[in-house]
This record gives sequence, structure tokens and C-alpha cells, in this order.
Amino acid sequence: MSAISSLPGVPPSVLGESPLWHPSEQVLYWCDIPGHALNRFDPTTGEHEVWPFDTDVACCAPLMEGGLLLALRSGLVHFDAATGKAKPLMAAPYDAKTERFNDGKADAQGRFWVGTIYEPRKPPNAALYRYAGGKLEKMADQVTVSNGLAWSPDARTMYWADTKAHTVYAFDFERAGGAISNKRVFAQFPFKTADQDLATYGGRPDGAAMDVESHYWCAMFEGARLLRFAPDGTLVQEIKLPVRCPTMPCFGGADLKTLYVTSAREKRPAEELAREPLAGCVLQLRVEVAGLPANFARL
Repeated sequence: MSAISSLPGVPPSVLGESPLWHPSEQVLYWCDIPGHALNRFDPTTGEHEVWPFDTDVACCAPLMEGGLLLALRSGLVHFDAATGKAKPLMAAPYDAKTERFNDGKADAQGRFWVGTIYEPRKPPNAALYRYAGGKLEKMADQVTVSNGLAWSPDARTMYWADTKAHTVYAFDFERAGGAISNKRVFAQFPFKTADQDLATYGGRPDGAAMDVESHYWCAMFEGARLLRFAPDGTLVQEIKLPVRCPTMPCFGGADLKTLYVTSAREKRPAEELAREPLAGCVLQLRVEVAGLPANFARL
């Protein structure tokens, strides 16, 4: 494993999320949710581009038809980076005053899975949706902060987390039709107590990625670390990070052995930000095991 650094010349996001290494463009995209922006960085040239939006930008996926599928608070859109134009695809299926899209990715068949966050936090009104064939269907619910989507290399297992519940779930995944079943707990983490110092708190599961050895990598929000889990749920590796709030990892680079990690600085204490100059930045490090490439979504 190499030293951890940030992307050169790239300023921090307010809440960086959904890093995506584009399989054909060979560049990194990521979202700044409350910053209402989509970012792109080319590690070969060092060029950093930003596209502003008028609402929250939650996540992105590459499209078979070209461009990106973006989940905004207002709904799903087809975005063309060449023109900077977004074409509406589907209105949000919720009350946008209290809920928004959050983590989302495409499966191997091109179906786009995207969850929501219920901002009041109680009751657990968030859900997981599947966009396919121009239709948006609710696939699971009863969570507060949908996160941690990933699929095993054989596409037989889907992972999904509820950040507030400190729990990562696994499902049996039916690749052809996209059905999920047999929900079970894959990993669970202790809650923070009222008087507990953050230095002793391990964090809660946020975004995730999968490597070629079927290991699940999870960013631990407020835990300042990345965790790598074996298929049976055994914790096999921990990577300490120089930021308190990592949000999501993804594998990139030509060999998919560069691990990119987005992070957040939104609403963090001033003394914490003074100690952590990289808060909100995209971190990068080299790892020994390659990740899976991002799947393309279909309209």
C-alpha cells in the first residue's frame, strides 16, 4: 500500500460522494452533494472540471448510450459532459423537501440502483429503487440512509447499507431479472454513545466498493478509516485515513489498483477542520488487489 495523498490542485468538496472511475474515459468523476456540483479529474493531464447544478447531485453512473446518469434531488437525468446539458429522465418518487437520492450504481445488466436518505432521520422512510426500461421500482425500504451498494464479482450477492443503523446487509441477487432476496446482516458496528469521544468511535458504514477477490471495501464515516471484508464478513484489513469523514471508495487507474476515496467537511467542527486540511478532498492511494470496473447503466 502506498502513501495517501489528495488529488493535486483540486480544492475540497463540501460533501464529496460517489467517486466513479469511468471505464472508457479513464478519468475520475465525483459529486459534491450540497455543493450542487459534478467534478471530473484527469490524472494524466491534471485537468479538473466542475459542472454546477441548481440542486443536490447525489451520484453518477456511466451510460452505455454515452454520457452519465445522474441522480439529483429532483430526479434522474441524462448528462452530457461535452455540452454541459442535462435531460430529465424520471422525476423523484418522494417529497423532495424531506428526502433526496443518495448512493447509486449500475448492476452488470445495466439496471441503475439508487437509494435515498430521509433527512429528518425518523421514522426510517428511505428506500432503495431500481431504474430499468424507463421505470423506477421500489426494491427495499425501512432504512434511513441508503448507502454501500456493491455486487460480488459473480453478481450473486448484492450489498446494501443503512448508515444510521450501522449495518451492512447482503442479499441473494438474481442477475437476469434483478430480483433480491434472503436479506441478512453482513457487518454491524457499535453505535456511538452520547459521551463517547470520536477518537474511540469506529464510525458507521457509508459508501463501498468491491475488489476482484470478492472483498467489500467500506468507508467508515466519522471513523477515519476504510475497512476491507472477506465474503464471509470477516474483517481482514483496516486503513487509517487523515480525514474523520470518508464517504466512499472506488478503484481506478488503468490497472484498477488506485483507490480513490471521497470525504466530507460539511458541518464539521472548526478545530477538526484545522487538524485535517484534507477534509473534503478526494484521497488516493495504491493497493495490491485490483477493484471491479464500474458497470454501465442503460436508459
